[in-house]
Amino acid sequence: MYLIPDRNTIKLLRIPFSFFLMPIFLLALSQSNNTKTLCALYTFLIIHLLVYPASNGYNSYIDRDETPIGGLEKPPLPTKALFYLTLIMDFFAIGLSFILVNKLFSICVLAYILASRAYSSKQIRLKKYPLIGFLIVVIFQGAFTFLMCTIGITNSELQLTNANILIMLACSLQIAGAYPLTQIYQHKQDVADGVISLSYKLGYKGTFLFTAFMFIVCNVFYFLYFNEVGRTNQFYILQLFFTPILIFFFYWFFKVVKNNSEANFKNTMTMNSIAALCMNLCFTVLFILNN
Repeated sequence: MYLIPDRNTIKLLRIPFSFFLMPIFLLALSQSNNTKTLCALYTFLIIHLLVYPASNGYNSYIDRDETPIGGLEKPPLPTKALFYLTLIMDFFAIGLSFILVNKLFSICVLAYILASRAYSSKQIRLKKYPLIGFLIVVIFQGAFTFLMCTIGITNSELQLTNANILIMLACSLQIAGAYPLTQIYQHKQDVADGVISLSYKLGYKGTFLFTAFMFIVCNVFYFLYFNEVGRTNQFYILQLFFTPILIFFFYWFFKVVKNNSEANFKNTMTMNSIAALCMNLCFTVLFILNN
């Protein structure tokens, strides 16, 4: 009975939410000089249809959210079937990574899964620590994901050149700017659950100011990277796609300054949607230009 997932169990995997996590893969794809088409396809499917949804599902199973979470305004209560389904998905993610891509990629997938579990699990619960939880997300959803994706896309190791170090730092700084904003509507829920997020510590205005600073530093590293690889024109293309994100960011910020209730689920998801759409389109354009 536990092994039969129902509609609500599938819903809690939040598979469409993978769209918001797609930019790092597309960035890695756009900057790859040795793309292996089949490996790139397998890498995309394993990460976005197995690894990310299983991580979402496990987090929902542990937290048992009754208020909005990323991608779901009214999440259903999880059952034991969700826990077993996430284990099965993790098993397939690691196994298929080893069989279809390579050993190193499968090790990276395993490391990502373990970090995700440590972040959510009641036994370790890294998410309850504002700085440690923040760093785990920034490292693993940023630089590490770029590393993992590149290993899968190219079916080879990633050389730690100056350029690759710069772009991995840019990825982590991009996540560092975005992540606190995703927590801004959950302050009360997090505190009730014993979680003190970085966004809660910063406050509403502080979260926006922190995000603005992180994106400025992120942009510096993007410039350094594109300059290093001789593609400075692509940095300016990136700025064009950043523009709609910045417009809504400042619009939302001024609304929150006037009324803290504007730091809600609806505005957070609008911000996420605009950012993901712009970044996914941008890195798709860069992929086309580089191939």
